[in-house]
Amino acid sequence: MTVSTVAAASTLGDSEAGEKVFAKCKGCHQVGEGARNRIGPHLNGLFGRPAAGLTEFSYSKSIQRAGSSGLEWHAETLDAFLENPRSYASGTRMSFRGLKNPEDRHNVIAYLRLFSDDPANIPEADPTATATDHDVDQAILATQGDPEYGAYLSSECTTCHQADGGDAGIPSIVLWPEDEFVVAMHAYKTKQRNHPVMQMIAGRLNDEEIAALAAYFNSLEN
Repeated sequence: MTVSTVAAASTLGDSEAGEKVFAKCKGCHQVGEGARNRIGPHLNGLFGRPAAGLTEFSYSKSIQRAGSSGLEWHAETLDAFLENPRSYASGTRMSFRGLKNPEDRHNVIAYLRLFSDDPANIPEADPTATATDHDVDQAILATQGDPEYGAYLSSECTTCHQADGGDAGIPSIVLWPEDEFVVAMHAYKTKQRNHPVMQMIAGRLNDEEIAALAAYFNSLEN
């Protein structure tokens, strides 16, 4: 990380404090060494990048429209977006409700700035790697899900998770990478993730049904 990068970040806010604020974002976004796309795009090299600027990530139509209209990510646009993502980009799948405290926004922007000035110094992540917190048999991960069957099975999921990608205190699962969906469901199924309702639901599903749900939710567009 260059001295100029740190100096630029310091004019925005406190990057060390921003790292703590970024903990609220880590469930969907990665940044730094080895960062890759998850539910949300990775945030390396964010500054100066057009909205919907990563070709390998499937963005919501609202963010694609914003990028086509010329939106780029800089301190001022990030500040406005992070205050209320849904009002800034109506229809975004991003379920985060925003940072109302200006100091928090400036600090997290300063933290993200550290990873933008010289992105060539940030190693590329292995695109074949699977971001998992529990081991799942590769044969299970390789199961091809039928999205039509997943749509048939999805009614129990959509009693809480919204199919349009929005949230009401429940994280969005729309466009979740299929392998990560499968890993999460198997973690509930084997009780490695502690959520009684999800453990009950996952416990009733077989491998084919989990794969079908993963394919269905990954195929939805906003």
